[in-house]
Amino acid sequence: MLPIDSEHNALFQSLPADYQQGLKQSGVTRLLITASGGPFRTTPIHELDEITPEEACLHPNWDMGRKISVDSATMMNKGLEVIEACWLYDTTPDAIQVVVHPQSVIHSLVEYSDGSVLAQLGNPDMRTPIAHALAWPERISSGVLPLNLFDISRLDFEEPDPAKFPCLRLASEAMSAGGTSTVILNAANEVAVFEFLRRKIRFTEIARIVEDALANIKSVDSDSIETILEADKITRDYVNHYIRELAA
Repeated sequence: MLPIDSEHNALFQSLPADYQQGLKQSGVTRLLITASGGPFRTTPIHELDEITPEEACLHPNWDMGRKISVDSATMMNKGLEVIEACWLYDTTPDAIQVVVHPQSVIHSLVEYSDGSVLAQLGNPDMRTPIAHALAWPERISSGVLPLNLFDISRLDFEEPDPAKFPCLRLASEAMSAGGTSTVILNAANEVAVFEFLRRKIRFTEIARIVEDALANIKSVDSDSIETILEADKITRDYVNHYIRELAA
């Protein structure tokens, strides 16, 4: 399985060839997943209640669909990417660090036990990871312009603000809890984002709704596709009812 998501493709390119024997055995100590920080990286937290769908969909670096753009604005997209990385690279959330990197030039990094940190850099263009996966283990032209470091001139890094972006914590907690917790997280978020785009709830209520669903819907072993689909349905019904009560 070759990852096309830009962050996970960057990790794949930066990991050792034998990573499947286990990250620790390969000398890997941490995976660092970069995030642009979305459109509200510098917005004061007290202003987030009044964010509109149009503002949430204005991503600074990537041209994406409305749902994914809102996920970027709440940083739920990074939470989902943490879950994705856990499954792809057989690790746990505590071995993954999300790093806010506004320029979106470094797409992710791998930290090694000897102190080395390997990174994959490139212009923010999905043609690069797609071309990499299509041609692997060879390389082909993607049509992406070469990265000009002199034009970039600087690379900045920040820790994500847990108070402003609680979805990151919720995703890591759901992954650590196991079972259908990640199904509940995903379904609750999809319904909440849809209702935010319909202007039925506030931007900040997305995370609150997801947290409520995780707290009140029982997680069970995800031992079959039927179980997963049932957990998805239960969550969507619960969240839709919760939002109706909220409106009332």
